[in-house]
Amino acid sequence: MAGTGTTSRRERLRIQTTAEIKSTALQLMASGGPGAITLRAIARQMGMTPNAIYGYFPTRDDLITTLTGDIYTSLAGTVEAAVTPVPTADPGGRIHAWGHAYRTWVLANTEGFRLIYGDAVPGYIPPPGGAAPDAELRFCKSLTELAAAAWPYAGHLYADSDFQWSDFDSALLDEVRPHLPGLPPAAVALSLRIWGHLHGLVSLEVHGHLRGGTTSMDKLFQEELAHLVRSLDVPPKN
Repeated sequence: MAGTGTTSRRERLRIQTTAEIKSTALQLMASGGPGAITLRAIARQMGMTPNAIYGYFPTRDDLITTLTGDIYTSLAGTVEAAVTPVPTADPGGRIHAWGHAYRTWVLANTEGFRLIYGDAVPGYIPPPGGAAPDAELRFCKSLTELAAAAWPYAGHLYADSDFQWSDFDSALLDEVRPHLPGLPPAAVALSLRIWGHLHGLVSLEVHGHLRGGTTSMDKLFQEELAHLVRSLDVPPKN
């Protein structure tokens, strides 16, 4: 029993130290940009030796890959959880729920947002297939489900669309088409447009570009969501 207890304490310490390494990496990025993330700098900040930190992450790229996976997984889980309770018969409500969850997550995780959507980490080489392919697919699938719920109302607006299945990533289509077999290529494009609307405004907010333009970001974002719903001929949220 003593041996089991010792192992458990070591494992808890490892989990805590791993979490601190990740947190320190984001702090360094906040103060010095993505190029400031190095294992030596993290070790120095935490009072560890470089050799000790290599026992957690053999290379900086291993750390960036793990951190990116955690961030994407958190984001995907957040928007999924927000939309799940809203029925597909309420597409406006689903768009509002997704949009608010997205912005709330970003504002609470600004450095994580910058890591996955901002400047690349200099010299970082992601593994084949990307740093977090499963979480990225979950995130894109949640967007496509928004478009699918809106499509019965918005489809007529895109009758002249020239999009073909070949215009989209095959991994995304493998995930989406069996789940939503009646969805046309134009609806997949619509999902990316929805994200573009919301991501663009949130990105401007995070980087401070709207600071001199408005003191009411909540109101601006809320009205952008309402405008987006109206532009899709979708009924207002229930």
